[in-house]
Amino acid sequence: MSALEPGISETAVAAPPPQGGILGPAYRTLSVGIISVIFLIAFEATAVGTAMPVAARELDGIGLYAFGFSAYFTTSLFAMVLSGQWADRQGPLRPLTVGIGAFAAGLVCSGTAQLMGVFVLGRAVQGFGGGLVIVALYVVVSRAYEERLRPAIMAAFAASWVVPSIVGPLAAGTVTEHLGWRWVFLGIPALVVVPLMVALPAIRRTASGPVDPASPVAFDRRRIRLALGISLGAGLLQYAAQDLRWLSLLPGVAGAALLVPAVLGLLPRGTYRARRGLPSVVLLRGVAAGAFIGAESFVPLMLVTQRGLSPTWAGFSLALGGVTWALGSWVQSQGRTAPYRERLMVAGMVMVAVAIAAAPAVLVEAVPVWTLALAWAVGALGMGLVIGSTSVLLLKLSAPEEAGANSAALQISDALANVVLLAAGGAAFAALGGGAVGAAHGAAASSSGAAASHPAAFLVVFLPMACVALAGAWVATRLNPPHPKPEPAGA
Repeated sequence: MSALEPGISETAVAAPPPQGGILGPAYRTLSVGIISVIFLIAFEATAVGTAMPVAARELDGIGLYAFGFSAYFTTSLFAMVLSGQWADRQGPLRPLTVGIGAFAAGLVCSGTAQLMGVFVLGRAVQGFGGGLVIVALYVVVSRAYEERLRPAIMAAFAASWVVPSIVGPLAAGTVTEHLGWRWVFLGIPALVVVPLMVALPAIRRTASGPVDPASPVAFDRRRIRLALGISLGAGLLQYAAQDLRWLSLLPGVAGAALLVPAVLGLLPRGTYRARRGLPSVVLLRGVAAGAFIGAESFVPLMLVTQRGLSPTWAGFSLALGGVTWALGSWVQSQGRTAPYRERLMVAGMVMVAVAIAAAPAVLVEAVPVWTLALAWAVGALGMGLVIGSTSVLLLKLSAPEEAGANSAALQISDALANVVLLAAGGAAFAALGGGAVGAAHGAAASSSGAAASHPAAFLVVFLPMACVALAGAWVATRLNPPHPKPEPAGA
């Protein structure tokens, strides 16, 4: 007797899903290609911070130093929305290709710049490319990988940051010292070509084109306008936060006026009310990333100025966190932990809150510096549990034709929380004398070898960030969609 049901042709039977993991025969080429792209982007992200001070000094652009970072994030916000729209309409192949090209072009522009303004322009172009790439890669994952494999590929993305987080600053410092800072920027574009050539054929085969060619998704021009608003508003807020004069209130108010309606229009309805399901997933991503990264940005400065560590050792204090972050992402990717995902995410946010609250303990001279490295490793473990899980839940709760727009919303929440909380933390830090930390530290080091003490400026950053992370633990209890109401009898 035939295994086919009577009346059903053999060609109508769906092919069984490919077996094996993300490195099995069906997925190996695609996985290696996109993981390599993530690896190189991670390496650049961890290396550029080491080269940036030297670049700004040589280009006589210390006054524009902060904009070398903020220009990247500002343009990436717009690119994320554009990439989501583009990927839903035509598939992720084109935004990914254009994004890699823009990312490489921005690196070349910055690496060859003779003026700081041109350097900042290159960083803006690079941010535009990075925003296109990250959302396009999420759409690739949603289309090319079975649901059972998505936690594993997200864990692989997290693992791709481990080696760069450890080796990146040291390698960038060596290159900067012996070859010059320009090669930190110029070396990456040539390396991106190989993984791109590996990944593109597999993406074209498994994830190209619209979800339904008969009903392609149209560009939402309103969302594009809102994306411009959110990008410009974020830029104005960052500018205002870096200049604590009364005149800075004008760009700050203008930035908020652009940002608030744009955010409300681009994120899922109910995000800021922590509505159950997808809105809370998107909100949690921003809360977790903003609190942890906002606090982490001040850790090396605190260790250098308050405990007298060298910049290299201060950077290495965070290296263990790269390992534990990958470990947390691996834990959430295991099938046996899937039923407990929400509990793991609550525990992860508690870990993040405890780590951030414990970090300023090193302001007390009697507390060994290595305790901060251990605390930060615990927080990074929690981040691995949370960030990987939010990516998995987002794709699970998104219809195929909405994967691009929802992935863009997740990345916007992540990047925007970084911008807003960093701006708030930086303003509070400067208001309590943190702006004089660098100069005072240099004077103290040259005269007596001791660092200048400004503990309150650091406490006002870390303790509010810990409260934000603790609020994230509550948001993590609202990730499951609401249960449908039972229909009345006789319906």
